[in-house]
Amino acid sequence: MATAPYNYSYIFKYIIIGDMGVGKSCLLHQFTEKKFMADCPHTIGVEFGTRIIEVSGQKIKLQIWDTAGQERFRAVTRSYYRGAAGALMVYDITRRSTYNHLSSWLTDARNLTNPNTVIILIGNKADLEAQRDVTYEEAKQFAEENGLLFLEASAKTGENVEDAFLEAAKKIYQNIQDGSLDLNAAESGVQHKPSAPQGGRLTSEPQPQREGSASDLCSTAPFPTFHLCLLEAALLAASLSSVHLLGFN
Repeated sequence: MATAPYNYSYIFKYIIIGDMGVGKSCLLHQFTEKKFMADCPHTIGVEFGTRIIEVSGQKIKLQIWDTAGQERFRAVTRSYYRGAAGALMVYDITRRSTYNHLSSWLTDARNLTNPNTVIILIGNKADLEAQRDVTYEEAKQFAEENGLLFLEASAKTGENVEDAFLEAAKKIYQNIQDGSLDLNAAESGVQHKPSAPQGGRLTSEPQPQREGSASDLCSTAPFPTFHLCLLEAALLAASLSSVHLLGFN
């Protein structure tokens, strides 16, 4: 029996942005590995993870870039905004400063991604209700005023983590179906993969994929904008040599 060249129909590129310490890497790990990292290290440069999901009967591979939140890395990580189909903009509900900085992150996202990029606002650490410093209502209002999807989540308990990634994917897929997203445009952040031939088979269950190194992803990078990612990885390492960066995962 013939085997399908891919066990998914689309690839969507995501980025995760927000201040340092809001739990971006923990959200990624919870989504890809179904585990909570209690001592999540701060990201240096970028990390990535992948996972295959299903939307409207279509298998979709999410390639997710987790960017560093420190100001000193902003110039480097901005290059990863290019060609993003979805952006998860994260703040910490217990730290108002991370919420106050959302306008800056949103400006970067609007300026550096394409007009059809789906942006979802995520209030992380919803499990720390007693320490809440940002109300649900004000964050929801900010999202509505800026045309963003919105939900609160907890990387620790897993609450709404799945929904955050899936809701963005559903909106992207809807944009494909209604023709508002041009798949031929390099900046769309979406690639349509060949479907299974008749008699072929597809993997039936969406499966978490391991997190990996930038060089791993570059070896299979499907997007035209990823063709320079090996060079970007080298430039990233060079730019961070002052902090003895040996590699990033």
